[in-house]
Amino acid sequence: MSDTSRLNHQRDLFSATVTAFWRKHFQTGTILHRDDQFSLAVCPDLDDDNRAMMLHRPEAAVQAAVTTAVADRLGLHEKADLSEAEFRRELENAEIILNGADAVFYYLEPAKQSFLQETSPNQVRQLTELDRAIFEEFQAAASDEDLDAAYVELDHWLVFGAFEGPHLVCAASIYPWNDALIADVGVLTLTAFRGKGHARNVVRAISRQAYAQGYEPQYRCQLDNHASMALATAIGLTEFGKWEVVATDSLS
Repeated sequence: MSDTSRLNHQRDLFSATVTAFWRKHFQTGTILHRDDQFSLAVCPDLDDDNRAMMLHRPEAAVQAAVTTAVADRLGLHEKADLSEAEFRRELENAEIILNGADAVFYYLEPAKQSFLQETSPNQVRQLTELDRAIFEEFQAAASDEDLDAAYVELDHWLVFGAFEGPHLVCAASIYPWNDALIADVGVLTLTAFRGKGHARNVVRAISRQAYAQGYEPQYRCQLDNHASMALATAIGLTEFGKWEVVATDSLS
């Protein structure tokens, strides 16, 4: 199978939940431009946090979507033709800044069916409010940078952890998005305990529980976070695409 055929085959194996979610955000509303390199849609249903965004997928045109307000501000309705580079220039001229791209990962159906049959190791379990003291000790042992990047919180929808003896050494939490049956996963392993498979076990355990609740687990990380990118592959996830979204302090 050629590389292109393999990529097309993988796209077919992402769940209907995943493909419907991204199609809704990038291929509905008013299509202002579409060619084999770039497409732009005005989607009035986008919320304020996603008022300008782009999606890059393998062997596919770059997709962009904006709200009606952003389209009006950039005068996009008046432009008969547009490329990705020109769209980016329009954003820059309007001082609309996109965050650095996140790689977005999901389980392909074969991988999902495989790990759903697994059972979690004894040292992995779900965490609750009764684990507050243990979790706070875990957070205190992590760097501020790691805590910020992972965004693992005990009050999220689901939280799982891995233990070595009495100590929590790895934790993952997951929270559902408001507009889809997709739940975002974050994971953090304390530095001294990395490379032992804890993150893989915890993420797969929390993902099984998310699937049991009817949600599709989603894993995201910055492209320059090489350890997190490698972890996604080790966990059995497949990259869906690279997603850029407007910075929270942009377009006030």
